[in-house]
Amino acid sequence: MRGGVVAFLAVCLWSFAASAAGTPLDLYLAGQFTQAEAAGVAQNDSQGFAIAARAVLADDMMREQPCLDCLKRAEDLARRAIAADPKLPEGHIYLAAAVGYESRIIGNIAAQSKGYANEARRELDAALATDPNNPWALAAMGSWHIEIVRSAGVTLARWLFGAKFDVGQDYYSKAFAASPGNLVIRYQYALALAAYNLADYQKDIESELAHAAAGTASSTYETFARTRARELLETLKRGDTATAQRLVRRDQGYPG
Repeated sequence: MRGGVVAFLAVCLWSFAASAAGTPLDLYLAGQFTQAEAAGVAQNDSQGFAIAARAVLADDMMREQPCLDCLKRAEDLARRAIAADPKLPEGHIYLAAAVGYESRIIGNIAAQSKGYANEARRELDAALATDPNNPWALAAMGSWHIEIVRSAGVTLARWLFGAKFDVGQDYYSKAFAASPGNLVIRYQYALALAAYNLADYQKDIESELAHAAAGTASSTYETFARTRARELLETLKRGDTATAQRLVRRDQGYPG
C-alpha cells in the first residue's frame, strides 16, 4: 500500500519563520540543500535534524528521478529529530513524508509488507496531537486519506485503514484555513485530486493550480513548486490529458 502522504506532502517541504543568516534554515531557503543538511546535523538537536530531513526531501523532489537512498537518509534524520524531541511536529511530518515517497518507489506490495501506510498515519496523528492547527500536518493527513482511497478503493480503504476521500478533503480545507497563502499546499492538493480522478475533479484541480501558480515564493523549493504548478496548469488548459497524467506521476515522486 502506498504511504499516501505525498506529496507533501511533498510530503512535503515547508516554510518556517525567517532566521539569522548562516543557519540551517537559511541554507535550506536558499536551496543549498547539502549544506543545510550538514548544518542541521551539526546543530545536533531536534530542529537541526528536522531541517536536515526537510532539505533532503526537497532535494529529492527536485531531481529528475527519485532517489531511494536519499529518502532513507531523510527518514533517518526525521527519526533522529523525533528521538531528540517527540513533541516537535516537523519530525513526525517529515518521517511520514519520507516513507510515503519511499512507498511510491518500492511499490504497493513491498510498502504494505513494511506497514508504511499505518506508520505514516501514526506519525501524522502524533504531529496533530502536538499541534492541531499545523497546516503541513493537516495537508499531509488529507493526502494520506485521498491516496489510500485511490490505492485500495473505497471499501478496503475504509475497512483496513479508516481512510475516506471526503475526510481527506476536510483536512485540506483546514490546512487552507490555517495557511491561506500557502502555494505548496494548494499544489499538493491539486496533485492528490489529479491522481485520484483527473476527469471528475479537473475544475477543482485547475483552480488549486491557479492559486499555486499565482502564489508568492519565499524559498527555492517554493519557486520550484510554483513552476511545476504552472506547467501542469498550462498542460491541462491545452487539453493534453496524457501529458498531464505523466506530469502528475512525476511530481508525486514516482520513478519514470
